[in-house]
Amino acid sequence: MAMALLPCLNQLGQELQRITTPFNLFLVSLLSLSIFILFSFSGSGSKLKLPPSPTRLPLIGNLHQLGTLPHRSLGNLSKKYGPLMLLHLGLVPTLVVSSAEMAKEVMKTHDTVFSSRPKTTAANILVYGCHDIGFAPYGEYWRQVRKLCVLELLSLKRVQQFQYAREEEIGELVNKIGKACLRQSPINLSEMLIKASNNIMSRCVLGQNFIEENGNWFGELSRTLMAQLMVFSFGDFFPSLRWIDSLRGLTARLNKTFVEVDGFLDQLIEKHKSANGEVDSKDFVDILLQLQKDSILDFELTRDNLKAILVDMLIGGSDTSSTALEWLMAELVRNPNVMAKVQEEVRRVVGKKARVDVSDIEQMDYLKCVIKEALRLHPPAPLLIPRETIAGVELGGYYIPAKTRVFVNAFAIQRDPEFWDRPEEFLPERFEGNSVDFRGQDFQFIAFGGGRRGCPGVTFAVAAAEYELANLLYWFDWKLPSSGSALAETLDMTEVYGLTVHKKAPLHVVPLLYSP
Repeated sequence: MAMALLPCLNQLGQELQRITTPFNLFLVSLLSLSIFILFSFSGSGSKLKLPPSPTRLPLIGNLHQLGTLPHRSLGNLSKKYGPLMLLHLGLVPTLVVSSAEMAKEVMKTHDTVFSSRPKTTAANILVYGCHDIGFAPYGEYWRQVRKLCVLELLSLKRVQQFQYAREEEIGELVNKIGKACLRQSPINLSEMLIKASNNIMSRCVLGQNFIEENGNWFGELSRTLMAQLMVFSFGDFFPSLRWIDSLRGLTARLNKTFVEVDGFLDQLIEKHKSANGEVDSKDFVDILLQLQKDSILDFELTRDNLKAILVDMLIGGSDTSSTALEWLMAELVRNPNVMAKVQEEVRRVVGKKARVDVSDIEQMDYLKCVIKEALRLHPPAPLLIPRETIAGVELGGYYIPAKTRVFVNAFAIQRDPEFWDRPEEFLPERFEGNSVDFRGQDFQFIAFGGGRRGCPGVTFAVAAAEYELANLLYWFDWKLPSSGSALAETLDMTEVYGLTVHKKAPLHVVPLLYSP
């Protein structure tokens, strides 16, 4: 039966194909039999009213319907089955939320019930047993760590204090692009944006740029980690078959990434300690190390806990920022009328000054609309980090059992025609005179999530994006490579799925220096 089902499967089928050689055909048969037995005894027999579900296949349930871009596949399914849809992903009941009304119920009305996280295979390995902020289960440890990070790094006061780092690193970015203008040849803007985001986070977290010398390698490592955090794992959907992940090499690949990240973070911490006299006083890592030494917290801050937090701040923070700017610049390049309008505003506000002042940003209303529209069309994490119910709850007239995995589909919600006119088009004007914002109060716009588990770094991310975009648009005009260039082609907007969804093809553009 399992071999007959293989042509119907997408991601699961691809993974099974890795192990369908004559040598281990017996293992495939054993796997199919094991899944069948587990699936046969998994029914709860509950007569409570559950959300509607697509027809599921024996053994695998709805796993075959995830596709390679789950935010799009699940968005299409929700158009048929509704804003609350119950999938059976192997043995894991999974609720998919695809409307603003239901997102509000999840993130506000019943926020506590929906505030925990499932412990996935990848997160358990890559973020030190889920001791970071993003993947930690709901509880006292998560509350304390989140409070610590907000207070010492992500608060409005700290964001303002770090403006010097943003100005210096974005100044370096502008200088590099300016030198490239002399060659009048295409640049890899994606790579430059990744480096700039990494450098800003390093300055703010470590007090000094410890990443520049490893910029390309660290950028690739970051994107690998973010992709692997959402990778398919047999153990996540069939717990008794976790051994298959080792057999097909997934566990080894995750451990390889972890060893690279762990070794790099150890080096950063040691470099930071040795450069203590050179860095700005009391940066974020200084504070964590002091708290660790004094043991005054309500929980033990181990070295691994500290590194888990750094994964979120250094890798998560920089990757989401660079991904958002990459999509934003791609949309501007392929919408030249919007580009011209926002550049006119930026250059009018800045005038003939030698630099863009942070105070100028407050006068750039259309620039803020452009950023909002890019985040609406391309939320960095279109499927928000999965949640898990800690108790049974009634939602939208349906019963949601405890230990149900929950995906809130920001991608589908932010393209819902009920709220958004011409939702597939890049139209920043929709935000002019519109108070809708992405800070967790308007649930039709949840690019940073919402409720207790909303992203705590919104203020930090927006400040960096606004200042960086204003500089890119003030100092340079942008165009695609000419037809004679080896890089000349239609702008590729293909996505690569992961915790963040980035462009498959790097953004190659030609910068032209603007003279005020």
